[in-house]
Amino acid sequence: MPFPIQAFLIALLFSSIASAAIVEHVFNVEDVVVKPLCQEQMIPSVNRSLPGPTINVREGDTLVVHVINNSTYNITIHWYFLHGVFQRNSPWMDGANMITQCPIQPGYNFTYRFDITGQEGTLLWHAHVVNLRATLHGAIIIRPRSGRPYPFPKPYKEVPIIFAQWWNVDLAVLQLRPAPIADAFLINGLAGNTYSCSKNRMYNLKVVQGKTYLLRIINAALNTHLFFKIANHNVTVVAIDAAYTTPYVSDVMLLTPGQTVDALLTADQPIGLYYMTISAYISAHPIVPVPTDRTINGLIVYEGAALNTSPAKTTMPEGMNQISTAHRFSSNITSLVGGPHWTPVPRHVDEKMFITMGLGLDPCPLGTKCIGPLGQRYAGSLNNRTFAIPQTLSLQEAYFYNISGIYTDDFPNQPPLKFDYTNFEVKRKTSVKKLKFNSTVELIVQNTGIITSESHPMHLHGFNFYVLGYGFGNYDPINDARKLNLVNPQMRNTVGVPPGGWVVLRFIANNPG
Repeated sequence: MPFPIQAFLIALLFSSIASAAIVEHVFNVEDVVVKPLCQEQMIPSVNRSLPGPTINVREGDTLVVHVINNSTYNITIHWYFLHGVFQRNSPWMDGANMITQCPIQPGYNFTYRFDITGQEGTLLWHAHVVNLRATLHGAIIIRPRSGRPYPFPKPYKEVPIIFAQWWNVDLAVLQLRPAPIADAFLINGLAGNTYSCSKNRMYNLKVVQGKTYLLRIINAALNTHLFFKIANHNVTVVAIDAAYTTPYVSDVMLLTPGQTVDALLTADQPIGLYYMTISAYISAHPIVPVPTDRTINGLIVYEGAALNTSPAKTTMPEGMNQISTAHRFSSNITSLVGGPHWTPVPRHVDEKMFITMGLGLDPCPLGTKCIGPLGQRYAGSLNNRTFAIPQTLSLQEAYFYNISGIYTDDFPNQPPLKFDYTNFEVKRKTSVKKLKFNSTVELIVQNTGIITSESHPMHLHGFNFYVLGYGFGNYDPINDARKLNLVNPQMRNTVGVPPGGWVVLRFIANNPG
């Protein structure tokens, strides 16, 4: 009976090809004047919008984006499938400046092209030159292939919600490191009623009582973790970073920069108005100044609600309650075992790395003043090293053509003094870690408290990883290892490392580049 089997296989192949499409976009990057707050500001934008355009694709599609740089800045665009969009066989399309490509200069253009495979959900695209992602960002929505359902009840409507930061300064100031404290946050480009000059420009989501909505939530902020809450409503989390989860009910969510959450909201309350609110998760109290007002409101508007009534208000996490709330939300989510694109955790580990993460001090450049202790500048560090961006050639090109002098392959598997994190100074170096293809890598990321204890986001380009465990204090390789989740750990491309704590990550190095 070979013929029917062959015919069946051919039919399956034809069906798979027929369901895929080539989705094409043009991103025209140009400087425009906008006014989210009280003064007009010139910013680079994509297609004259803030946030930028939403990309809609299906799993299996090919995405082609023509980027035309009519701005005054060098740019690249990084794609979280691409931030998380897996760049298998096309790592040079990842859009990381001087890592996988040189920047697109003003007056030039570049075409990104890649296949969308193995992911469904919500992701992010943004610029990847210094801090241009503050205004150059947008959503990527990956739906199942045609004819395939979601692994949860079909929503009445899908709604992208993008959080961002805003500064009333010239964008050139944001090219400094670190960036100054933001003047406001934005929900879908609007600052809401926290500020008198924007009180009539608040994001409204109109809902019908009894209907369920899929909120596709993205934190595109430059450097701030954000809590999100809707007054008197719970949500059900069904995906994070384009990976399906076991349904998780919560009244509050936390997103680090770059993270996404897909959550079902059912309009099950009395007809009325309800605030949706974002507020900053502040975990570095000793050194980070906190503005007096850190909340921004949007509005849930039920059909038939009287618009002159006062909206129901939210109560946001504050003080030490922020840390426990953040940990509870982040650590309780698990993967949807057996769901689309789920894969079991690899049990054998080929390479283990212990990485200390935190703030160190870097010598201040000659002729400048720095705000850190001893007149130095703060610098993020991994194993006491802070990364130096190549200046003449991208890492990808140097590796591909075997050009020496651009980087060294000596990034260490552990800090120079294990468990002694009292050394303030970091070494600035372009160093990489080489991995064997298809090897399983385990990263133990230990957050340090040298300058301050602070929650840090960690993003891995081109891969999802299993988050096997979170904890506080120093990681214990015996007792903590026994508590790791090897059954249904969440999968992410970006994780928040708890203040003064640790995470254990595992991934398969199957994406050369």
